[in-house]
Amino acid sequence: MKIKKTNAARILDNLKISYDIKTYEVDLDDLSAIHVAASTGMDVKMVFKTLVCRGDKNGILMACIPGDGELDFKALAKVSGNKSVEMVALKEVLGLTGYVRGGCSPLGAKKNYPVYLDESANNFEAIAISAGIRGQQLILSPNDLVKAVDATVAKLIR
Repeated sequence: MKIKKTNAARILDNLKISYDIKTYEVDLDDLSAIHVAASTGMDVKMVFKTLVCRGDKNGILMACIPGDGELDFKALAKVSGNKSVEMVALKEVLGLTGYVRGGCSPLGAKKNYPVYLDESANNFEAIAISAGIRGQQLILSPNDLVKAVDATVAKLIR
């Protein structure tokens, strides 16, 4: 099976950032990062999910947290200069980012939203993020992700 390059992968190519692509079988009943980790044989703490949020002051932002982590909204609000942050409604995600649930990448969204990466990413040589479609993960170093999206690294999980 030929792997189709996504916009996220092309962005990394243009930045001359090395990465690997891992594919997995999509289960529409379970789009969780935990399923992705099990399907790819990766530690769930290395598979980062991208959550699309809205701050009360600064608007849309993305949080990349470990697959088994729970977002600390107060911590994200503080680091992003907001008083409060909430998840955007699922029906808004595609329109805002161009991505569907289970295939949301911090790279290559419709707009360059601010990206916040949980500091636990630095515990690993490489982490996985969505390639921008269901069934495909990009494996890259946390530092390269930070460079690619100008991410802010902070403690984002409870």
